[in-house]
Amino acid sequence: MTDNLAIKARALTKSYGRIRALRGVDLEVERGELFGFLGPNGAGKTTTIRCLMDLIRPDAGKIRVLGLDPQADP
Repeated sequence: MTDNLAIKARALTKSYGRIRALRGVDLEVERGELFGFLGPNGAGKTTTIRCLMDLIRPDAGKIRVLGLDPQADP
């Protein structure tokens, strides 16, 4: 249910030069849900969080946080 989502990310892609940090990341976190990022070094955890917080812009994809676009509604 879209109205109950705190975070929704679709097809996030981010590259640093020739290094692709994110490739088609999809994520949904419901309101009230506890979510953690686990993975090895270089898996894209920090890059994903930075995109969600609008600290960096993804090269492609869409993000909604509490129904808002962090790039358009800072």
